[in-house]
Amino acid sequence: MSNGDAEPQERSYRKGPERRAQILASAITLFAERGVGASLRAIGEAIGVSHAALRYYFANRDELLVEVYRAHEERVHEKKVGERAEPDQVSAVALMERSAERNRSIPGLVELYATLTTDALQEQQHPATREFVQARFRWVRADLAGRIRAGQRSGTIAADIDPDDAAALVAAASDGLQLQWLLDPDAVDVRRSLEVLERLLPGGGSAAGSTG
Repeated sequence: MSNGDAEPQERSYRKGPERRAQILASAITLFAERGVGASLRAIGEAIGVSHAALRYYFANRDELLVEVYRAHEERVHEKKVGERAEPDQVSAVALMERSAERNRSIPGLVELYATLTTDALQEQQHPATREFVQARFRWVRADLAGRIRAGQRSGTIAADIDPDDAAALVAAASDGLQLQWLLDPDAVDVRRSLEVLERLLPGGGSAAGSTG
């Protein structure tokens, strides 16, 4: 095979992942501004991609929604790395406060998360979504429990509190407050409400100075 034959094939091979990334970026912008589309076809029309092209990269709406949220979280992580990473000593509640503050400007993506968690309850209709949400909750609870244990080691959190139970409580409070905020944004301040919970589960060590 000549080099002339290989180069077009290599460019074509690269085009697939690049196009997929472009579609995800467009969908993130769309969801952040307008919320979740009703169907795969409607989403495609809104971002200027044919239904056939969208189906080429994503088998169904569930797969697209999961991958959009996954790509969004990767963006957030990359931005934090580029600016300053979340220190390990930041408390569990303070971590959720920071997340809530970021989410204030992207209600559509908060709606996407709420849609995913709701769909996950319908296992037969949305098995892939359920698997994604279950794995994400496990990761979030493990991270929060680790921060609570750090607070217990520093003596700022009572030793008789079960870290796993407390982690589930913090995650539930954050998710529930953000749902209330979506429904009535003028009546609910997620970060301020989480600050009440922070009094019960304060950070350890230097966490108090790094929550801003």
